[in-house]
Amino acid sequence: MGAGALMADRSWWRLQALILTSLLLLLLTIATPAWLRLDGMPPSWPVLWLLPWAVVEGPIAGALAAVLVGLGFDSFYGQGISSIPVLVLLALWWGQFRDARRPLERSTTLGLQALLGSLLLSASFALQLHWRGGSVALAWQVSLAQALLTALLAPVVCSVQVLLWRRLTPDDGR
Repeated sequence: MGAGALMADRSWWRLQALILTSLLLLLLTIATPAWLRLDGMPPSWPVLWLLPWAVVEGPIAGALAAVLVGLGFDSFYGQGISSIPVLVLLALWWGQFRDARRPLERSTTLGLQALLGSLLLSASFALQLHWRGGSVALAWQVSLAQALLTALLAPVVCSVQVLLWRRLTPDDGR
């Protein structure tokens, strides 16, 4: 098997993994099990998926994925509230770690980044609700519950995804 065939094989598997994890992401959003909720709130699945993707693929691929994931999630919210701007900003930020001297791969660092990402996403929703004249009285409770659960799951979920994406990336220079 030549180098070209190996690269094509990796690209095919990478595309399959991308499609399957994206579908799993949407499925988990629709049907998060009750035991995986905190105070009725699921973890921030877009953050848990986008963080490892942007870290491995870089800011441009991360921003493109953020737009696509944001469109999928915005179709679920449906109240004129958009996650796309914050997800794109997070992807651009996290994508900078791809070329960093010390790559973002430690589980505690991934957990902290997921915590910040979840808080920013929740704050964006609360701000958009406030601008529309909606009530944001319980936004802090929802934000904290979701951010805590996201940060607790991130070391496991994101570490596995970082390993998966790095293994399937054909031009991984590390």
